[in-house]
Amino acid sequence: QRRSLAPSQLAKRKAGEEEEEEEEEGDRHLPTARKRQKPVSETESGECYRSPFRKPLAQLTNRPHCLDSSQHEAFIRSILSKPFKVPIPNYKGPLGLRALGIKRAGLRSPLHDPFEEGALVLYEPPLLSAHDQLKIDKDKAPVHVVVDPVLSRVLRPHQREGVKFLWDCVTSRRIPGSHGCIMADEMGLGKTLQCITLMWTLLRQSPDCKPEIEKAMVVSPSSLVRNWYNEVEKWLGGRIQPLAIDGGSKEEIDRKLVGFMNQRGLRVPSPILIISYETFRLHAEALQKGSVGLVICDEGHRLKNSENQTYQALNSLNTPRRVLISGTPIQNDLLEYFSLVHFVNSGILGTAQEFKRHFEIPILKGRDADASEAERHKGEERLKELISIVNRCLIRRTSDILSKYLPVKIEQVVCCRLTPLQAELYKNFLKQAKPVEELKEGKISVSSLSSITSLKKLCNHPALIHDKCVEEEEGFMGALDLFPAGYSTKSVEPQLSGKMLVLDYILAVTKSTSNDKVVLVSNYTQTLDLFEKLCRNRRYLYVRLDGTMSIKKRAKIVERFNSPSSPEFIFMLSSKAGGCGLNLIGANRLVMFDPDWNPANDEQAMARVWRDGQKKTCYIYRLLSTGTIEEKIFQRQTHKKALSSCVVDEEQDVERHFSLGELKELFTLNETTTSDTHDKIKCRRCVNGHQVRPPPEGSDCTSDLSQWNHCADKRGLQDSVLKAAWDAAVTFTFHHHSHEEQRGIP
Repeated sequence: QRRSLAPSQLAKRKAGEEEEEEEEEGDRHLPTARKRQKPVSETESGECYRSPFRKPLAQLTNRPHCLDSSQHEAFIRSILSKPFKVPIPNYKGPLGLRALGIKRAGLRSPLHDPFEEGALVLYEPPLLSAHDQLKIDKDKAPVHVVVDPVLSRVLRPHQREGVKFLWDCVTSRRIPGSHGCIMADEMGLGKTLQCITLMWTLLRQSPDCKPEIEKAMVVSPSSLVRNWYNEVEKWLGGRIQPLAIDGGSKEEIDRKLVGFMNQRGLRVPSPILIISYETFRLHAEALQKGSVGLVICDEGHRLKNSENQTYQALNSLNTPRRVLISGTPIQNDLLEYFSLVHFVNSGILGTAQEFKRHFEIPILKGRDADASEAERHKGEERLKELISIVNRCLIRRTSDILSKYLPVKIEQVVCCRLTPLQAELYKNFLKQAKPVEELKEGKISVSSLSSITSLKKLCNHPALIHDKCVEEEEGFMGALDLFPAGYSTKSVEPQLSGKMLVLDYILAVTKSTSNDKVVLVSNYTQTLDLFEKLCRNRRYLYVRLDGTMSIKKRAKIVERFNSPSSPEFIFMLSSKAGGCGLNLIGANRLVMFDPDWNPANDEQAMARVWRDGQKKTCYIYRLLSTGTIEEKIFQRQTHKKALSSCVVDEEQDVERHFSLGELKELFTLNETTTSDTHDKIKCRRCVNGHQVRPPPEGSDCTSDLSQWNHCADKRGLQDSVLKAAWDAAVTFTFHHHSHEEQRGIP
């Protein structure tokens, strides 16, 4: 058996051995009952080996005095009156959010310093006199609401103004009793960042020194769900964990939504839900069982029809705070505008019938080119009244602000003559089609709408209506004989289409003279198919985004295309599938191949390249077939944009270029003009078809709405790509709207 060699143990063993020897010696002389017992820890000399740190227990002799009840209560109160103190020397930190039974000492303070340089203060408590400060309950005193410095440092001046406006609206400080607003900034002004700042502020602070809301929801087009998630991650880092739903089974999505709605408390794990309009509509029942503090509807012009299911599902949400984001709040008529305002702030414009009677009819009559002076005066009065009401909950800044931060953008409308084949097919259709007469009589039927589509496709390329010619459908009887012998749709022939011929030249010159990338936009997937054939023939590398592509894959190809090292030269985009919200700053040239009836769709698609992060001069080419239905569509866009500019942008001098009667003349072909639209706007800057700079004294150039600020022939071409295309034997006119003048560039 091993024994310890510690000194204390050796001393004990030595003392024990000596005692045993003495006991054995004494046992020889004494009886067993009178054996002498000595303490184990003492030796003969009385020396003690007990540890000096061990003290013997002593009996207490100071018993407490008997106290009466009042003395006892006073004694306990004196103990409890002492505040809790952390037993750490010189500790000055917080006591923790969840410390039970502990009351914080001192006044309530804001989450961020309102006096820091560059601080964005959304709310400032009212100044109190010294007398009022003594009377106020310090536990209920309001505090400053200050935007997180992480975000306020990156906000531009117009974005700081926008965040303040949004916060005032959703907290009912602009319109008492109403908590909604419309963020109507034009594309590229950072609406997403402003809304992320608003959400983060509401989720973390309020004047009452607690979060204003527990949860927020972002509803967006399916192609932007991942983009919103990435933006939140980009600006907030790991401070928050959003829940983005961009796919999965019905049971899985329902489970996630129920979990989101059941979250409660100060620290919700995933306080932001990002969901698409389609998914929201299908799973609205799960989201309507609870409440959400804030809902943000991106590309909110989808809610222009108050009768559709998406509008009604969103409107039934239990949330008073609603923010609608739309760079184009007016697209077709004022009643759609009413639907958007009514969604965010119900009742401020009355009912739909009251709005139509009091505002829409007088304003539209006053805007018509044939309106009387009395009708114009009444329309202007009602317009001012409408603007004064709506401006309390709508903020609108134009893209002119971006001229300080982004490169120059040159927008050009290129009028391309029809080829002989297109012209013959077009005239043949106008002679045969019965819907022409119906439309002239003011009737619009399914067949007339089909005829409009056929003519639009013919303007793009004869290949798109070749099948109709083969089947000899209405309007195309005998048209097959007009095609060249041996014609086949398997190969693309650019020389058969005026616009395709121009596009072929633009792409060839761009590819050979620069490293620019190009975005091609069309309303028809059949046209995208032609683009693919052309790219394969010319050996251009390309990517394509249309409605058949999954949401996750869209985000990947956009990211890859924007990379400077990406070899792709062309990005083909369906305006219906990806025209809203995408950032395609990897390209700086965009070709809008065909116009849409809704000017907002074209505006959205054309804004894909001129956005934050763009480093090059941007060129936008809008191709129109001269004298055809495409020019009529463009003219109709001008009328709608003039209406939008009056109501949203508050433009006072918008010219009334077209009467509504003239816009009904769709089924005509003007072969003698270089531009039917240019003739109708009565441009006084051109003399004998040539641009005059400066304009003649007393003349006024057309408004910004028509986007025909400058008109030129070949001598006025500034874009080297278009000039080279002209030199390649293409005859067309062009007009463009440029941001050069706003930056002082001559």
